[in-house]
Amino acid sequence: MKKRGRFKFKLKTWQLLLLLVPLLFVDATLLRLDHIRMTELRSAVLKADEEGDEEKITQSLEELKKFVFSNVVINIVEENGVYRVAFGTGPFNLEYQYKRAANAALEEAEKNMTSDANPNGNIYAAASAICQPLAIANGWSWDNPNYVDCMVTEINKYPATNEIQDKIMANIPDTGLYRKNYASPIWAPTLTGFMLLLTLIIIVVIFIRVIIWVILRLSLLFI
Repeated sequence: MKKRGRFKFKLKTWQLLLLLVPLLFVDATLLRLDHIRMTELRSAVLKADEEGDEEKITQSLEELKKFVFSNVVINIVEENGVYRVAFGTGPFNLEYQYKRAANAALEEAEKNMTSDANPNGNIYAAASAICQPLAIANGWSWDNPNYVDCMVTEINKYPATNEIQDKIMANIPDTGLYRKNYASPIWAPTLTGFMLLLTLIIIVVIFIRVIIWVILRLSLLFI
């Protein structure tokens, strides 16, 4: 019996509280490192998007998804001026990829609208006559979203044939397709995940012990 008693190990509540302090620091550090890694991978995606390397965009997105889906990533995201805690990357846009797709659609529209088959004449030139001075005055480049929106708005003012109009609407991409938001799990089997689990267990044990102590103290008052 004495020999078995040597292996008995039990931490007191105050010892658990002391252990909890460095554990919380370690948890915060690991979560911070995971957040930094996610930010680096997300920045790589945005850089590839700006450079216009479609293959690199796809590869970077896969690396970002793989990391986020297999790690606990806590992030502070802003939506309509309100900040909240979220698990994952938070929403981000492939802005340049959308610009390239939108301008490709406008170029296709230009080919259709300047052809002899278009009963409304050179609609693209008419739209450009309005939008280009605005672009010069406001410093818009040819791939600026404001310029793209201006061209689309002006083009849509003309009663184009159904065939041309359908092609424009089909080619102009939906901005939602270029908006990404990858969510991470609340817990994952990583070093960060196991440290968080250990911390949670200790907090639960401390909480239960405090509840038991309070109940015992209250019961003594009625004895």
